[in-house]
Amino acid sequence: MKIIRHLSPNGPAYAALQPDGSALEITGDVFGDHQFTDTVIQPGKLLAPIQPTQILCIGLNYAKHAAESGAKVPERPVLFVKGINALQNPGDPIEIPTKLASDEVDYECELAVVIGKPCKNVSRENALDYVLGYTCANDVSARDHQIKLGGGQWCRGKFFDTFAPLGPCLVTTDEITNPNDLKIATILNGQRVQDWTTSDMIFDIPAIIEYLSGSTTLVPGTVILTGTPQGVGMAAKPNPVWLKEGDSVSIEIEKIGTLTNPVVNEA
Repeated sequence: MKIIRHLSPNGPAYAALQPDGSALEITGDVFGDHQFTDTVIQPGKLLAPIQPTQILCIGLNYAKHAAESGAKVPERPVLFVKGINALQNPGDPIEIPTKLASDEVDYECELAVVIGKPCKNVSRENALDYVLGYTCANDVSARDHQIKLGGGQWCRGKFFDTFAPLGPCLVTTDEITNPNDLKIATILNGQRVQDWTTSDMIFDIPAIIEYLSGSTTLVPGTVILTGTPQGVGMAAKPNPVWLKEGDSVSIEIEKIGTLTNPVVNEA
């Protein structure tokens, strides 16, 4: 099932997309008691498919991306975090930081995993039982702050407002039974700059959930970004490609859809 979150007259609400393009109202909490109704609605402005409780991210998780970065293949998943302030809706702008300025802002297409129930110390064999669904993510990254100006850790370059667009919908696990067999791409101003498959992950989705849930409770609404394939702007030859005002960047994942955001300078 494809679930959207939209702005209704009464505030943010959920709906289930139908094969004919219509949408049916969902009442209640998608992470708790909820009901799929037969009430056809006209969705309002499209929002990120969930409001995350936390955003956990895995770096260097595609073999070819690790190679293009000149990085050693990690022995364990590399964890960093984004703040929930970084969330952005489909269609709303990615803002290039101007106050704490960056001129090296990069795109990263990623499969996002949404945890649906409390998850702690799970094994890889049952890890997917805790997943509510999947969506597209753009792990927008200010490479200068990530690499040179962040004190040796990645979070500063990943933490700016609007640096975690999600959408356009949440696809439940009945429609995606194998998240490590999906085509994934980034389209920048109409040009396909990343184009690969989630089968290239060094640590697959069950392994990531097993690792992150070790002695740690992943609460419902936890969003896990699972890494990006090769083709990031930082690695472009002969010159890096950085996002700039006026750009349009789209993340496309098989069975989910396309997440598109314009790029502007921070006001």
